Amino acid sequence: MSFQGFPEAALDFYDDLEQDNSRTFWDAHKEQYQQAVAGPMNQLAEALSDEFGPPKVFRPHRDVRFAKDKTPYKTHQGAFVAVGPATGYYVQIGAPGVKVAVGFYDAPPERLANLRAAIDHDLHGPELEEIIDTLQVDGWEIGGSALKTAPRGWDVNHPRIALLRHKTLTATRDFGFADFIHTPELVDRVRTEWRAGTPLIDWAMRHG
Repeated sequence: MSFQGFPEAALDFYDDLEQDNSRTFWDAHKEQYQQAVAGPMNQLAEALSDEFGPPKVFRPHRDVRFAKDKTPYKTHQGAFVAVGPATGYYVQIGAPGVKVAVGFYDAPPERLANLRAAIDHDLHGPELEEIIDTLQVDGWEIGGSALKTAPRGWDVNHPRIALLRHKTLTATRDFGFADFIHTPELVDRVRTEWRAGTPLIDWAMRHG
């Protein structure tokens, strides 16, 4: 079956899960999750795989072994297409609606050093600035974890110090509750936004 959109029941499911994140609730609403959330997400991911690659649809269970928060279930459903280590395309549905993202969510020390060297470079650094500026003008939110101060060994007055502080770098587009999330049109919307975010991924892959 092809993707027909996320039903309202998907949003209702996560509204309720945020109020009662328990196994009792989950067991009572597992069929709703499968039909309204997991099924459509797998269909959406499959529809996008021809262009972007095979997706990973994440498990709904949280890993609580080392977490202070012991609630057992994620309050959103995500799918990720990896094009490199911790780098790629993301789509998610939860109580706030649907959003998409691109970028990298992890960078070991060697990779982070390479990325910062590229940001410092007189050609590659301005290229990233232009990519980020274009995304922001188009309404994307730039995020990721970042240091509050300059990284060790970097001048606080560096012209691209804001980018140098980043340990991860993502761009997110929020669709919220737009009517099209409930229709097949969402496939093309996600496809269009992922294409727009591809320059950020390509930059990270070239220099990381």
